[in-house]
Amino acid sequence: MKQENKNVKTFSQHLDERYGKIGNPARTEFEIKAKSFAIGELIKEERKLAKLTQQQLAEKIGAKKSFISRIENGRSDIQLSTLYKLIELGLGRKVNLTIL
Repeated sequence: MKQENKNVKTFSQHLDERYGKIGNPARTEFEIKAKSFAIGELIKEERKLAKLTQQQLAEKIGAKKSFISRIENGRSDIQLSTLYKLIELGLGRKVNLTIL
């Protein structure tokens, strides 16, 4: 017989309780910050694969090291043109956006 623990919640349930349902302003803000963090992690991973320091990547795109650090730590909103510069010019990779 399967025993259920009523205290265990799904991640979605946790987010609903903490930030409200999808569409709630607090939930939207959380989702935006989570996406910024994920983009920063992706850039950091690709930078390391390219064997570049933050300083070297910054120099390749004409930015400051602190800007690269803020992006990698999810603390900076970036424009699509900046994302393009980072990925394509700085890291030599291609940007492919998919909207689902």
